[in-house]
Amino acid sequence: MGRGKLEIKKIENKTNRQVTFSKTRNGILKKAQELTVLCDAKVSLLMISSTHKLHHFLSPGVSLKKMYDEYQKIEGVDLWHKHWERMQEQQRKLLELNNMLRTEISRRIGGDLEGLTLLELRGLQQEMEEAITEIRNRKYHVIKNQTGTTRKKVKNLEERHGDLLMDLEAKFRGAHFGIGDGEQRNYGGASMYGNERAAANLFALSRHPH
Repeated sequence: MGRGKLEIKKIENKTNRQVTFSKTRNGILKKAQELTVLCDAKVSLLMISSTHKLHHFLSPGVSLKKMYDEYQKIEGVDLWHKHWERMQEQQRKLLELNNMLRTEISRRIGGDLEGLTLLELRGLQQEMEEAITEIRNRKYHVIKNQTGTTRKKVKNLEERHGDLLMDLEAKFRGAHFGIGDGEQRNYGGASMYGNERAAANLFALSRHPH
């Protein structure tokens, strides 16, 4: 039996579709290379898979731009004209927007006010007042956050200061309780009675830090 005719339609199975594309792509690239060598032809081949991967072949010594230029010359068409027109239109719109923004900035610092109607001047004044209000609200918000952060830091420092005083007071009191009746102990030449006086001073400082 002869080989059945293959129906040309989209392969629904994704894996089979990718395998078929890979095999067929290699065959087409090989034929393009053969045409270049055997027939001295200039070949430009572009392929984009369903996974958005680009595959291409160009005859040696030929660039894609040269192929487009030669195609335009032979066919008598201009592939770049519409693209150039779109770029020109986009440039014109950007220039208009730039000029408009420059004018608005200038008016907000007191320039380019000639020719404005009373209604336009009132509108400009309202916009500036709204901008000032927004800036003022933002400033107060930043100040509030900074003040809250500073207060939190001060509170943490005060708590650490209090903890240190309590630790020192506890240590000196412990030393005081360790002294026997009428006994004076020396540690490295330092009198425990001196420690008692220092403890009393620290205790007073903790009660009256300022």
